[in-house]
Amino acid sequence: MMRERYELAAERIRLIPEEESVRLPFRNYFRQVASFVLMLLKLWDIIEQGEYKDLLLEELESWNHRLYEDIMPDKYETSYANPSYAAKELGTEYGQILSFLYAEIRGGIPYVFEQKQEYLTILMELFVEIYNCFEAEEPQDPEPGTGGPSVRELKEIIFWYASDYCDVFVADRIMDQIDPSKDFAVNIIENSDLSDLRYLYQYGEYVGENEIRTAKHLLEADESVIKKMADVYTEGYRIGFVNTGKDLSKKSVVNIRYVLGFERVVKKAIENFKEMGLKPVIYRAGSSVLTKHRIAKVGYYGGNVNPQYDYDHRDDQGLFLNRRFTERKLEVMRYVYENHKTLASGFAGPAVIEVFGEKPFIPDVKEAAVKLSAKQEEILRSFTNKSGQLTNEYIKGEERSFTIVAYPLPEIGPDYNEIFDEVIRINTLDASVYEKVQQTIIDALDQGESVHIVGKGENRTDLTVQLYKLKDPSKETIFENCVADVNIPVGEVFTTPVLEGTNGKLHVTKVYLNELQYLDLEIDFKDGMIDDYRCSNFVNEEDGKKYISDNVLHNHKTLPMGEFAIGTNTTAYVAARKYGIEDKMPILIAEKTGPHFAVGDSCYSWAEDIRVYNPNGKEIVAKDNSVSIFRKEDISKAYLNCHTDITIPYDELGRIAVIRKDGSEISIIEDGRFVLPGTELLNEPLDEA
Repeated sequence: MMRERYELAAERIRLIPEEESVRLPFRNYFRQVASFVLMLLKLWDIIEQGEYKDLLLEELESWNHRLYEDIMPDKYETSYANPSYAAKELGTEYGQILSFLYAEIRGGIPYVFEQKQEYLTILMELFVEIYNCFEAEEPQDPEPGTGGPSVRELKEIIFWYASDYCDVFVADRIMDQIDPSKDFAVNIIENSDLSDLRYLYQYGEYVGENEIRTAKHLLEADESVIKKMADVYTEGYRIGFVNTGKDLSKKSVVNIRYVLGFERVVKKAIENFKEMGLKPVIYRAGSSVLTKHRIAKVGYYGGNVNPQYDYDHRDDQGLFLNRRFTERKLEVMRYVYENHKTLASGFAGPAVIEVFGEKPFIPDVKEAAVKLSAKQEEILRSFTNKSGQLTNEYIKGEERSFTIVAYPLPEIGPDYNEIFDEVIRINTLDASVYEKVQQTIIDALDQGESVHIVGKGENRTDLTVQLYKLKDPSKETIFENCVADVNIPVGEVFTTPVLEGTNGKLHVTKVYLNELQYLDLEIDFKDGMIDDYRCSNFVNEEDGKKYISDNVLHNHKTLPMGEFAIGTNTTAYVAARKYGIEDKMPILIAEKTGPHFAVGDSCYSWAEDIRVYNPNGKEIVAKDNSVSIFRKEDISKAYLNCHTDITIPYDELGRIAVIRKDGSEISIIEDGRFVLPGTELLNEPLDEA
């Protein structure tokens, strides 16, 4: 039956390039998109017949280029995948809808490689159905955007596509995350000759210079280096369970997330995880509007062909998003989890290899791109909250953990090889040394009622963070002594601030958050909640506010300060300065190079009741705030499902001082240097630089 549907849809699309039954300018659009679909069908046959894996490297490169060239920066301005171009050629409303349709069909590339016939058939049927709507119309006004089918009719078709196929796309997405038998990527990693770079083209992801050069660089590395990289990654994961008192032996599955090119490390990591009793699930970052996140790529992925394309389509769900759809999606999620409870309960959490070094990206905010209405933003927030609760019901937060490590991409610059080696050194620093120094800092912090942070130079930070009040200082502590476990590399002490009394301004002159750059980012806090915010990315201040609202606040009206931390990794800071890559450092490393403040949930979200201890035996008791404590009354008010760290680098830091109850102060950092007795060795990298 599915094969018959596939053939019928394919046959119909084969006729479109020769037909003239749809008037201009829509005819040009449908012909171009139909040609793209026909290219996918041709590739499907080559893969199905087993010929693709035997192609020469040059032939594989050619196929990869053809699949992605339409959204490459030099072609994107005249691509129907670009909402602005589509709106200009087809009219604003038609342009939005048809640009979305093309982007959704472009998401079919991985379906071809994974030979998901049902998925590709569904996409083709959607395309044909919308084509038929335009074909049925009599030519009327030749002006773009007029004389076509009603926009309402087209949106109805898209809504039912999303709603009807939730039980395919969303259900399979959950299974990809928890079922190790879904092993498309694992098979490539374990069964390919990784010295033959043709393997990179077997995924269906874009393969650019970053992916090729990363794979080559790791091929040239000694086996001991690969082992060191894999060991710090997998051991950090294991220690994360130990340090939080969670039983790893109850788990059976680990989710590995990485970027193409790191397969040699991932292959070794898979071996390490298997020794812990964990099978890998390695799923692709979502390619459909039904499975992808707004901006972040969750899963494995290849090169980012054009970040502007991703940004332009981040809110495409605005074409159909309503409560009826989100309720349908939640029903599907619950059904799948309920019918696969054992698999879900065995999920241990993600182990992530992040990358950094891309050119900083400041998006062009396009009027033609789909945007969520205020009502849709509220619906999405509600759905995110409910889906988080639902997931936690079957994959309990108090039983799972994670780890994250980051490495540079070749795009970082001509010193790539040196930077890569330096990052390996940073990621494998001696945790025992930092543990002792950080305990000295914690001992000082535990004496305080608050901490005062002041910037220097152009940095306008002036912020007071209120601290949890200890009941028994001999047994309790406010800050966690964080070495190299879940967040690699070593180097921070952190706490959940008391919101009431946390006031002032946080400012950074330049920061890179979730692949987006912010200039002169300012956030004002009042009793621990965001009161105002701004940046200088755009001439229009309101565009800057919208940029922050979308990508930092995730469209919440406000967020609490969920974390305050002091980073101690001066080695990483000096390396960033040496190579001029401060603005390219990932938050994972950047947060260790100065104090940082997270907006959103605390580090202990969904696990506040688990008793956690520092290496010195003291229990960490500052895990809740006046937002998260709502979990005991109304869990929907307790969690925001976001957590974004913002770091002030040492050179923008005037002072960090602990304020005691009697008003006396203990200085920890002055003028960007550690001044607390017992922390002097943290200045050694600064002195050497």
